[in-house]
Amino acid sequence: MPDSYPTDRWLGILVVTLGTGGFGLLAKRPSLLLVAALGVVFAAYPRVSSPPEPDIRLERHISDDSPTHGESFEVTTTVRNVGDGWIPDLRIVDGLPPALPVVEGTPRHGTALRAGETASFSYVVEARRGKHRFEPATVVARDISGGHEVELEVDAGSETAVDCTASVAQAPLRAQTTDVTGRIAADHGGNGAEFYQTRAYRRGDPINRVDWKRYAQIGELRTVEFRAERAATVVLVVDARPAAYRGANGEPHAVDYSIAAARELVDTMLANRNRVGIAGFGRDVPWLSPGTGRDHRMRALVLLSQHATFQSRPPTGSVPELAEQAAQLRAQLPEDAQVLLLSPLLDDELPETIRLLDARGHAVSVISPDVTTSTGSGETLAAIERTDRIGRLRAAGIPVVDWSPERSLAATLQDTPELFDK
Repeated sequence: MPDSYPTDRWLGILVVTLGTGGFGLLAKRPSLLLVAALGVVFAAYPRVSSPPEPDIRLERHISDDSPTHGESFEVTTTVRNVGDGWIPDLRIVDGLPPALPVVEGTPRHGTALRAGETASFSYVVEARRGKHRFEPATVVARDISGGHEVELEVDAGSETAVDCTASVAQAPLRAQTTDVTGRIAADHGGNGAEFYQTRAYRRGDPINRVDWKRYAQIGELRTVEFRAERAATVVLVVDARPAAYRGANGEPHAVDYSIAAARELVDTMLANRNRVGIAGFGRDVPWLSPGTGRDHRMRALVLLSQHATFQSRPPTGSVPELAEQAAQLRAQLPEDAQVLLLSPLLDDELPETIRLLDARGHAVSVISPDVTTSTGSGETLAAIERTDRIGRLRAAGIPVVDWSPERSLAATLQDTPELFDK
């Protein structure tokens, strides 16, 4: 059973009662002594009463668990008293994900429940890009006197989550990719889609690779080779340093947008047979080595959802220096790995790290969610400085996708293919 706590609700009455009784005794007024005696009875009742023992079950229903960005959906939460006693004062705060704004109703509810009774409440939420998992509801139960309360967390019968993702058709990899999405051309012949060369026929070559037209013309057997392809190795790096936890009032911050984009890109790149890894800057440097397959996909999504670095709240203590984290990342990166970094680019330190990674041979691309506004001089200056950082990175040959989260990432990438043609 969870711990119960006194509310001190009757503490003020006890003080007044003692004062009234003392004054009545000194003034020899029996009526005041009688009032004081009644007050003592009321103030003493919580001391002798038992704290509540709530046994609550919670169910949560979502009208649409895969809405589109900006679409509204309804959440209905039902609580049932499965215990034997009456709960005269029950207060519930549903475990709504912090990135989802309520547009109608409230996730809070107060009621009283007899044994076996249920109570339901509903509210309407606006979907935001990404996967959002509901937390356990916080339940507070008080006894009839209000002198004791019990607080506990109650899970729904099954996990509740909202998945608001868009389909990214093509990941923004650097220019060494071929027309086959996510595949990198090698410098030798083999199986592939792009013509490489012809060579003299060798015993054992596949019949369907023989250049029969050439044989018909000049009687020479030649074998056609296509440029071999190998899967791209890409590491997604999410900027979750304190500076990245910035967003307009009532809107998700940049880290939420970056994690949502990373989830979309994981699915796209794995579907295109790339090897994908996950890393981040923030509380520490989480790391998932590049890999493929369904199990690897689940490991990547779990890391993005549950690792402490990718929490929806910024770190409260100190975090390692970016130079230290970048050195740790470089030590783990495979030699042939591209880096796809997701960051709002709100400070001058990260662009220097990006240029260093690129200079060390890891082709870097950047997706930058724009969370700046023009609501004040400070915000306007931040927007100008961010635009300048993007310009300097592009001038250094590093592609940057300037992404306004008001649009889907898929639509933004379709509008900016020229960034990856070089």
